[in-house]
Amino acid sequence: MADDEQDPSDFEEMLRRMMSGGGIDPEALRDALSGASGMPVDPAQMSGFMAQLQGMFNADPWQSARQQALHIANRDGLGIAGGARSSLVDAFGLANLWLGEATTISELASSPQAMTRGEWVEKTLPVWQEIADPVATSIADALTGALETQVPPEMQQMVQGAGQLMRGLGSSLFAAQFGQVLGRLSLEVVSGGDVGIPVLSAGTAALIPQNIADFGEGLEVPEDQITLYLAVRELAYARLYRHAKWLHLHVLSQITEYARGVTVDFAALEDLASRLDPSDPAELRAAIEGGALLPTQTESQRESLVRLENLIATIDGWVDVVTEQATARLPDGERLAEAARRRRAVGGPAEDALGALVGLKLRPRRLREASAMWRAVTDAVGVAARDALWDYPDIMPLASDIDDPSALIARLEAVQRGEQPATDELDEALARLLDGEEFGDEDSGGEESGGEESGDERPEGDRPV
Repeated sequence: MADDEQDPSDFEEMLRRMMSGGGIDPEALRDALSGASGMPVDPAQMSGFMAQLQGMFNADPWQSARQQALHIANRDGLGIAGGARSSLVDAFGLANLWLGEATTISELASSPQAMTRGEWVEKTLPVWQEIADPVATSIADALTGALETQVPPEMQQMVQGAGQLMRGLGSSLFAAQFGQVLGRLSLEVVSGGDVGIPVLSAGTAALIPQNIADFGEGLEVPEDQITLYLAVRELAYARLYRHAKWLHLHVLSQITEYARGVTVDFAALEDLASRLDPSDPAELRAAIEGGALLPTQTESQRESLVRLENLIATIDGWVDVVTEQATARLPDGERLAEAARRRRAVGGPAEDALGALVGLKLRPRRLREASAMWRAVTDAVGVAARDALWDYPDIMPLASDIDDPSALIARLEAVQRGEQPATDELDEALARLLDGEEFGDEDSGGEESGGEESGDERPEGDRPV
């Protein structure tokens, strides 16, 4: 073997030490990579690469994401001016009084908060982590798979023990991008309910004073009106989630059901790796943040997304109607309501980036239809009967009610008149089951079991499920 050729065992030994958790000599790694590629490797560049690599392996990826997000969130200061805090206290106090006239759902047990951007990051990170973890895992698994397909056959046994290390690397890459996106999102959100999902604990209401001015940009509405409107809207969200204790888990379970189906496009990952310049990771960062590694949605994911969009639209529609009623005396209430609807429908740049990163864009595309449904229900049966639909998960409006609320309204009006709602075949079958009867009792034995009128003659698809 010529002197300038690299012994393959040197490279293999370096990888073995890395996979087993041992230290790596940067000079040995440089020589190994140089020999494997046939190109010289800059020592300074290698030292920087090694520092980053060791940091990825040793650090908690989500702690790193938190630090990245806080660095961006706190860049314009850590505190809230005393005047802004005082104004929020006054706004929340008046908002509570107005909401008392618009909904029967009771006040919060804890006082609303004025949050800094950094506090919003700290408080909401556990929920974002729950949403993003399945995607991070998918990327980490894809990196492990890519490693197994790229190494020579004689190194396959060694690579099989590298799963934990590669998963750590994939999680670190993803978390670093996620932290930056979350930090940028903290510069846009104005409240706990601004992104449409419960990122704060149930019953917590909060506004971010640093971002309120940006919400009203171009509206030419006094800031005290903007603050009051946002306070009413945020309290409506928080009251709803505190009242319907099941709703928080219901929304998050729908999101995680969708996220668990997210997988990385392995072909896209291999294509990216084939042209990636290690000295310039910008393309890799852009691919992760832009969602280029996430494949087209599956049919199951599309169905999950439709259910989630309907649920979020139902929640946002109720909040819209309650806020509209509560702020009826606010001079610019209608303009602010329209601005809030546009904001939820379009979103901001950071929300777009977050959606691409986890493959999920939380836009209530049926918000106007859902709001119209809640207005119709309110006009027909009043505030108390409307709000009672949030008492239990099995009586809340369905997607079909958003399409046409007439059946829902007819049922609620019948209940108000003291009438029993009409039962369907499923209700009757369930009642018989609860009474201890067998589904086929009415058709078994005697003369009824044999004629053309027998229930068994119905097509399979017409039988109760």
